[in-house]
Amino acid sequence: MVAADPVHDGIPCMLMRGGTSKGAYFLAGDVPADPLERDDLMLRIMGSPDPKQIDGLGGAHPLTSKVAVVSRSEAPDIDVDYLFLQVVVDQPTVSTAQTCGNLLAGVGPFAVERGLVPAGDPTTTVRIRLVNTGDVATAVFATPGGRPDYDGDAAIDGVPGTACPVDLEMAAGDKPLLPTGNVVDEIAGHRVTMVDNGMPVVLLRADDFGVDGDESPDELESRPDLRRAVEEIRLEAGRLMGLGDVTDQTVPKMFLLSPPRHGGVVGTRGFIPARVHSSIGVLMAASVAAGVGMPGAVGSEFAALPEEGRPFDIEHPTGSFPARIRVARDDDGVWRGTSTSLRTARKIFDGTVFARPRL
Repeated sequence: MVAADPVHDGIPCMLMRGGTSKGAYFLAGDVPADPLERDDLMLRIMGSPDPKQIDGLGGAHPLTSKVAVVSRSEAPDIDVDYLFLQVVVDQPTVSTAQTCGNLLAGVGPFAVERGLVPAGDPTTTVRIRLVNTGDVATAVFATPGGRPDYDGDAAIDGVPGTACPVDLEMAAGDKPLLPTGNVVDEIAGHRVTMVDNGMPVVLLRADDFGVDGDESPDELESRPDLRRAVEEIRLEAGRLMGLGDVTDQTVPKMFLLSPPRHGGVVGTRGFIPARVHSSIGVLMAASVAAGVGMPGAVGSEFAALPEEGRPFDIEHPTGSFPARIRVARDDDGVWRGTSTSLRTARKIFDGTVFARPRL
């Protein structure tokens, strides 16, 4: 039941790390059903708009200003529905244009914690519908004794220490990998590959923009000329990918690709879109891997593709991400893909959050 007064009474909330992101998880019944009311509430809970998000839960970065809204699903063969909200840090904007594969890692454990799904022993499998995109994911994680186990030996780059693994599999669905139908398009004089293997991304050659590929996120963010050039392409790519006017959206994600330096498949620096990702998201990696796995795509010319059955290690600023993907052409010549990945998740706190009184 939605709280009558979220300022004074608060709302049940669980803060979780999912993959390399962190977000607030809510039951759908605890937040307003009306999107405008819901978004206003989330801005006040996360502390936006404010570059520091000093008056809310947000961590002053897109990777820590995220929300998952979860409910039992009425769809056949689906356990829960997961709606992802990207709360923009310094603007009064909440986007539902994309999903988040990192917060997805916490959805299964959260569903068990809240009693939406009964726990198995020693593992639980949860079928999740990603409301933003219509995709379906399957999460498998340890629940010894009927409780999610957040301890374990799995390590992922971008997160210190180890935790219990969460295996995620994304169904290919009916969507083509290439929204425009082309392996390569041209925008603003640059060759681009536009891919959607769970996340809309645009692949660009880093050297086309005077980028070596080993720069830190801060270095790239300090170049206004680079940011303007990437944004110009993003706006047009959004239209070509069928996303409409993406001026106020956080998709598509923009990736500057370079030859691998550390034994991986390809080097990446991802604009998401205004900030540069300190690592890479689950579905971003799946889309990048699918892109460079197609002959003729941007980046395929220098990508060191793995042997069949091996993961695509996608290099990023803090390590690499092992994306397990399959890409193939169907009988109609349309490229399609699927992905599996290993993530970790951890419950940080469970309690009541109190919304800021007003914007």
